[in-house]
Amino acid sequence: MPKMKTNCSAKKRFKRTASGLFKREKAFKSHILTKKSRKRKRNLRQATLVSAVDLPRVKRLLAQG
Repeated sequence: MPKMKTNCSAKKRFKRTASGLFKREKAFKSHILTKKSRKRKRNLRQATLVSAVDLPRVKRLLAQG
């Protein structure tokens, strides 16, 4: 069976943590920022973890088994 290919767009968007989870950046931070509150924009800066529901999908995209 051939090797699985890594999805290149996923490779740029996710980083693996030491505990085996995946970090991701938050969405909705690129434009139309005038109507968003300062608190909301500040909270969008921090990275967060991929939810447990999406973890199998991310692992498959990154060919992690």
